[in-house]
Amino acid sequence: MLVKISKPFWQVLSLGTLAGMRSTSAPVITSHILSHHQSKNLEHSPLKFMQSKTVAATLKVLALGEIVGDKLPSAPNRTKPAAIGARVLSGALAGAVIYKATGNNLIVGALLGGTAAFASTFGTFHLRKSVVKSSHIVDPIIGAIEDALVIGGSVGLARLA
Repeated sequence: MLVKISKPFWQVLSLGTLAGMRSTSAPVITSHILSHHQSKNLEHSPLKFMQSKTVAATLKVLALGEIVGDKLPSAPNRTKPAAIGARVLSGALAGAVIYKATGNNLIVGALLGGTAAFASTFGTFHLRKSVVKSSHIVDPIIGAIEDALVIGGSVGLARLA
């Protein structure tokens, strides 16, 4: 099946936003979509690996590990430089691949995805801390709700493609 991504700008902003919440989410969704809807624009690109069913399956396993790891007391703060970098790179990768797959400029896609991930990292961090403080619900439960939002958003994005 050929790729049928109809609104790459909005999809990349959405992927970047999800990357800010869970760093593995954007590459997982992107690879899932492209493993089912191949793009000829990626045939001779170093980004072709994102169309592999094996890569898609591996990324899904990594995403499950991130969901579990986020609940551990030893989980690093998402606003630490390394965590921010991972989220921005995740959003940038997803954005570049989606834009390249749809025949658009991959640098523009990377910038959109990375910027959305950066903004979402801080926005969702402060939102999560605020909800924990005001609701008196323990952080892991709020984290689980955040996971549900990421999964729901991911399913919605996958269905758009």
